Amino acid sequence: QFPFGRRLPCDIYWHGVSFHDNNIFSGQVNKFPGMMETVRKITLSRAMRRMQDLFPLEYSFYPRSWILPEELSLFVAEVRMIKDSNPSWKPTFIVKPDGGCQGDGIYLIKDPSDIRLTGSSQSRPAVVQEYICKPLLMDKLKFDIRLYVLLKSLEPLEIYIAKDGLSRFCTEPYQEPTLKNLHQVFMHLTNYSLNIHSENFIHSDSVNTGSKRTFSSILCRLSSRGADVKKLWSDIISLVIKTIIALTPELKVYYQSDIPAGKPGPTCFQILGFDILLLKNLKPVLLEVNANPSMRIEHEQELSPGVFENVPSPVDEEVKVAVIRDTLRLVDPQKKKRKDTQCLLYPGTADGKFQLKPVKIQVKSGMKDKQHKHHSLKLSLKLKFYLKLGSCQSSEQAPGPSQELPDAAPSPEAALPSLCLKQVFPKYAKQFNYLRLVDRVAALFIRFLGVKGTTKLGPTGFRTFIRNCKLSNSNFSMAAVDILYIDITRRWNSMGIDHKESGMCLQAFVEAFFCLAQKKYKARPLYEQVALLVNQCECRLADLQGKRLLWGCG
Repeated sequence: QFPFGRRLPCDIYWHGVSFHDNNIFSGQVNKFPGMMETVRKITLSRAMRRMQDLFPLEYSFYPRSWILPEELSLFVAEVRMIKDSNPSWKPTFIVKPDGGCQGDGIYLIKDPSDIRLTGSSQSRPAVVQEYICKPLLMDKLKFDIRLYVLLKSLEPLEIYIAKDGLSRFCTEPYQEPTLKNLHQVFMHLTNYSLNIHSENFIHSDSVNTGSKRTFSSILCRLSSRGADVKKLWSDIISLVIKTIIALTPELKVYYQSDIPAGKPGPTCFQILGFDILLLKNLKPVLLEVNANPSMRIEHEQELSPGVFENVPSPVDEEVKVAVIRDTLRLVDPQKKKRKDTQCLLYPGTADGKFQLKPVKIQVKSGMKDKQHKHHSLKLSLKLKFYLKLGSCQSSEQAPGPSQELPDAAPSPEAALPSLCLKQVFPKYAKQFNYLRLVDRVAALFIRFLGVKGTTKLGPTGFRTFIRNCKLSNSNFSMAAVDILYIDITRRWNSMGIDHKESGMCLQAFVEAFFCLAQKKYKARPLYEQVALLVNQCECRLADLQGKRLLWGCG
């Protein structure tokens, strides 16, 4: 471990918290630039709402959300309107602080007037969502699912899902929310970090029982009841792919800012934690996405007041060790080289055995907590055992100098279990590519940013975009273009969106683009309007590029 980094290059950099490291010029980093900012509750809600505007049916898996404090009046008005039209509607809402984690600051309300605004609203923005009152229960307890998703590459998009995950249970029998039980967090909130403090929390040596179990054990019980488990998995895969598609436009803007095209830099991958709730009809609902899911494989047990020891957690170990081990197998930089030289012996090996180049991995926790380092070390030792096992197996079975080479040399992975990570994209790309509309809008945004390393579009860049795509006319003058830019940029900047740079952020550009599409193609669904405008812009820019090439040749 290198808490303060190191100068020598590595194949893989394993950072504890975020991507930022100015001294990495090659290799692979286990974090994407901007991922933490992109999956924050407010940013995620904005991205999902944008996709719900375009594809309402496809993105119905995310609860209706409002952003506080800026949309408080809208929230109050919409709730009042729905109640007036449907007096029997008695909703419950859940308020989640934007930067909160591990259940910190979450509370339930029955009426918009119950939102806590005393002095902390501006300093701590939040998302308020419609609370799901009828979740699927197991043993009369509410639970959620933590699934691990590997985003292996952004361009081209490559996504893997772990075949097993964790099911985290509440510790009090569930009842639908009432004014009397709204504050019972052990009944309503599934966060492990909260429920572990309940006297009813059960640590189990079995993956099938206790307050934390494997997701596969839940699927077995559902299957025994006659549930369609294959359809459930298909719905979860769809949810994950659609969510990643909603996040990629923002991630690409951050990526080109931190790792500009044409300059030396690393590639990135990242393990994400998807928190999913199941409804009674087995429909999955996305709760949130975690950029830094816990990889602890132990829990603390209190021996006497103030005295704790670390106890292994079989369920955590079964799921998490496999996820990290197989992530390293998938991003292994030597994997391709081994394939290319599978039947060749390296010169200079007297015994004729394969000489495997070690993969250098730098672990950078970013934390000073000794306990955290202890858990990281325990996990890394287990991973080292699995990786060594694969390497030794291949070395022992390698042919001697007098032997003929076999048709296929043994693989270093021969002794490892089969991959627990299943590729879902680009495997199912044909089914989901039509959803990548905002991705194409983001590509236009990035094209006109001008200065490498920036994330905001200036007024000159916006005017150039309008001019090159021929979007101005007698009904929409360049003066009107300037007014549109100023109005939308000012409003988004007033929301507290990254004041480090001045200019139009991606969300503001997308809003302006939607506005232009609605003006140009009236009386059509929003998706068609945006798709037509994107096609027009891409064609105009391709024509312009072709003319420039001709001019260059002429």
